[in-house]
Amino acid sequence: MYTFGFIGTGNMGGALAKAASKSTKNLLLADHFSEKAEALAAALGCDCADNIAVVKSCRYVFLGVKPQMMADMLTSVRDALCCRDDLILVTMAAGLSIDTIRTLSGGIRKIIRIMPNTPVEVGEGEILYTPSDAVTEDELNEFLTIMQHAGKLTPIPESLMDAGCSLSGCGPAFVFKFIRALAQGGVNAGIDEPTALELAAQTVIGAAKLLTESPLDPATLIKNVCSPGGSTIEGVKSLDADDFETIVTKAIAASYKRNQELGQS
Repeated sequence: MYTFGFIGTGNMGGALAKAASKSTKNLLLADHFSEKAEALAAALGCDCADNIAVVKSCRYVFLGVKPQMMADMLTSVRDALCCRDDLILVTMAAGLSIDTIRTLSGGIRKIIRIMPNTPVEVGEGEILYTPSDAVTEDELNEFLTIMQHAGKLTPIPESLMDAGCSLSGCGPAFVFKFIRALAQGGVNAGIDEPTALELAAQTVIGAAKLLTESPLDPATLIKNVCSPGGSTIEGVKSLDADDFETIVTKAIAASYKRNQELGQS
């Protein structure tokens, strides 16, 4: 019996498999494109198979497929699912609730719903999670222990999962756009592009670390950088004039709306 199985080894499924492999090599991988699963299995030192074998042979099965493909995929393995009372499904499909996964899977009771983000690939991810009532404390702790190398795992009520996904799941794309804009500002001022990108990325890393380790709130930290009559305050005034914070919160709202739509489709 394998500990973790992955159905779908794309960007997110593959990143989570890489993180899990740092805790255990007892993994079984499957993908619609078998060569993708085979290549990742070879790189991680684990095994690969097809979807049905994963369902039959693993204690925890990660469903790494798009929300729109979930129903068809679970239907194709439903006969194997019905034979596994001990199976724990781990779903990362945006918008699909635990109850929806339970229905699509033919009644599987043990389900952990997660929402990871792409920084799990470098061990700095944010993984929101909520288990169904049937998942025991020992099962949840085993899951959290094996996934610890993916980043920070944060419990969240399922009612807030779509909102959390809009923030931490979609957020990296917004941060990358901000970093790109910071770097372009440096390029416009005469810095070469590789150096500007490195400076921008490290600035975001450092600012985030300062925020998470400081007792001060963002408003105070902003004030601390802005000397009266200095250069920073002029840049902040420009951001405020363009309603920067409203632009960002509207992006979160747009992502949240789409997450809710995915759950209704």
